[in-house]
Amino acid sequence: MSVSLAAPQEPRLGPIEERFQQERFFEQPELEEVRHAGLRMFATPFNHADGYGDGPMNPEDPVTPGGRPTIANNGTFLRINGLDGQACVECHAMISSRTMPPRFGVGGFGGISNAPFFQPKLLDVSDVSELGFAFTDGRVIVPPHLFGAGGVQLLAEEMTADLAALRDEALAQPGVPVELVTKGVSFGFLEAGEDGQLDFGGVTGIDDDLIVKPFGRKGEFPTVRAFDEGAMEFHFGMQPVELVGADVDADGDGVANEVLVGEMSALEVFITTMDRPRQTSLAPETVAGFVLFRQVGCADCHRPFLSTRERTLHYRTAPGEPAHYSVDLSAGVADFPLNATGGLSVPLFSDLKRHTMGPALAESFHGVEADRNAEFITAKLWGVADTAPYLHDGRALSLDEAIRWHGGEAQAARDGYVGLSDDAQAALLGFLQTLRLPEKPNADVVSN
Repeated sequence: MSVSLAAPQEPRLGPIEERFQQERFFEQPELEEVRHAGLRMFATPFNHADGYGDGPMNPEDPVTPGGRPTIANNGTFLRINGLDGQACVECHAMISSRTMPPRFGVGGFGGISNAPFFQPKLLDVSDVSELGFAFTDGRVIVPPHLFGAGGVQLLAEEMTADLAALRDEALAQPGVPVELVTKGVSFGFLEAGEDGQLDFGGVTGIDDDLIVKPFGRKGEFPTVRAFDEGAMEFHFGMQPVELVGADVDADGDGVANEVLVGEMSALEVFITTMDRPRQTSLAPETVAGFVLFRQVGCADCHRPFLSTRERTLHYRTAPGEPAHYSVDLSAGVADFPLNATGGLSVPLFSDLKRHTMGPALAESFHGVEADRNAEFITAKLWGVADTAPYLHDGRALSLDEAIRWHGGEAQAARDGYVGLSDDAQAALLGFLQTLRLPEKPNADVVSN
């Protein structure tokens, strides 16, 4: 006698019964309507009737989402390598860990108990290998906050366009090195040969496609939508129609059309129109800390702000597709300040570039070349006062510890900080304590 482990078929929970269709964008709905639809996707827990889970395990590929095992064959959760929550808000819900009690809200970050373990084949918890530590060949990922994502995405799009123009310039003048500088950030140089082939040997901090990918700590995703497509599959086993096709049950769980194109669009709009982080007023002592932040070299990578040319973010279902919706990010809850040329000033404290951070911070992930394990995109520091623990795996419980873990390309800045007097270090850390998350985010669609 066989026993089905699937939960009884139930209707979608709560407001997800109201499925948002992509065709609704043809009518140019008000932003509040789209944000409400995106909030439903972000905060409503998915269940088996929605398509939660992977369906039958694929013993030939038990790591890749779409055929993973589940703990004790429970048919639902795995926890290590995904299937580790029901809703985005489970891991993006903390607004401040520095208050007592901690403050919570939609779109925040997650603590170490929310950290996903990405694609481990080995997790040596009891140290049977006698290395003296719990080895893993997967990634431990502390969930970041999502605030200000729209400004970051617009920056990345403009930087990518600049780099594409510079690539064309290199192709037009073979043998002449062209420096790849956009918004004051250098990605090395590019040179074309007489045969029209490009030499990428001088390119740094970005892939050879020259696409700035600001999402994912390794700089892997150019847009929030691209990140969310993978996150839906990895964390929930919910398959976007735009990846697997309409009316297709690709994971064999008995459900097709698990995440509609319109639902992915609404989710992207919701995340990219969230509030931006803020900075509290600078007292004289914290101004001195900012001066030290620049003097020791922190600001070389943690750029205090980058500026856009435009202020409107255009949404596409895929690169090259026509825009189906547009939002002015200087308005609404995003409320980015305008710069002198009419674009946005984005105070993210990052250069959106990958840097080698030294052997102490290197991962041991099996899925990349060894030298890539020490590379990370520069963390955005806006909101950092509220978001302990720090670094990619949460190993640093304070900002002082986080700075001291820096190495590689950040070694000189780290040493500059360590060489400061106790009072000077306190002033620099005091400046970082002015970089806060919004107190009551998404107030237009959430009752705080």
